[in-house]
Amino acid sequence: VQLQASGGGLVQAGGSLRLSCEASGRTFRDYSMGWFRQGPGKEREFVAAIYWSDSITYYTNSVRGRFTISRDNAKNTVYLQMNNLKPEDTAVYYCAAKTTWSGVTRANEYDYWGQGTLVTVSS
Repeated sequence: VQLQASGGGLVQAGGSLRLSCEASGRTFRDYSMGWFRQGPGKEREFVAAIYWSDSITYYTNSVRGRFTISRDNAKNTVYLQMNNLKPEDTAVYYCAAKTTWSGVTRANEYDYWGQGTLVTVSS
């Protein structure tokens, strides 16, 4: 699976962005999808994940209620809608794919990664 993330940019605190991650190469619906981020000087951290059928989602506490993960299997795309952005959300955001739901919060459990898209939130 090849993953291409897009949608990052510069936004003021309180603003919104929508990230997209388009997959190609394999059957998209076979994969659970996750978003991770890596801020300046920080380790990569889990943000959100969605099951292949989009019936199950999971978020890290710091983004729950502000971010929404969704997917369109017909378009082979997963989205991350980010609202009420905060300066601490500044990071490179990565999408990733794995074949099972188990371990979706652990980066080393994922099989495929996109190249990352930079989100910068100014105060």
